[in-house]
Amino acid sequence: MASRGGVMVTGTNGADFEHREKVAIQYHISALNKSRLKYCVFFHHILFLGMMAKLSADVLDKLDIFILEVEELQIPPPLWWEYIWCLSLLLSFLGLSAIKRNNIRHLRQYVYGIVALGFCPLLYCVLYYCGDVWRYLSHDDEDDSSEVDIELWQGYPYGLLWYAFVLLASQVHFFQLYFSFNLLKAWRARGALRKSD
Repeated sequence: MASRGGVMVTGTNGADFEHREKVAIQYHISALNKSRLKYCVFFHHILFLGMMAKLSADVLDKLDIFILEVEELQIPPPLWWEYIWCLSLLLSFLGLSAIKRNNIRHLRQYVYGIVALGFCPLLYCVLYYCGDVWRYLSHDDEDDSSEVDIELWQGYPYGLLWYAFVLLASQVHFFQLYFSFNLLKAWRARGALRKSD
């Protein structure tokens, strides 16, 4: 290490910075997973906007507002699970608050909420449209003699459209849980280090 006069201090070759510049691994893991969880929350908001576009016809109907362009789309009426899934967006504010303050209790509540309001409605959707999707996938185009009752919207099988949504939403929720668990592990390790000091 050089001193003010440009003279190298005896006993060092300048490589002793490594022990001073090392960041504890749990802080690195925490910063990385906080960033990734924020991205997941962003994608959760994007999916919510898509769901609200689907629910717009029903919401406008309940508010007694008539918009011809929306009515012409003939969007099927929503099921209760769609509104319950929309409640999962409120959890994103709890999650963002938890990662801002490194609050283990709030992050744990966020995880439980994502399971209850995120995954459970999606599981119900998969089970509800299972028969419809199976009939569509096993339907033979050449055999028109059997009348197959498949709900369609704009020419597309409605159940299959929901399965595409479930695939995207379940991936977002899975990664939300994964990054949350990584944060909980890192924060507990940091707390254990503080207690040992």
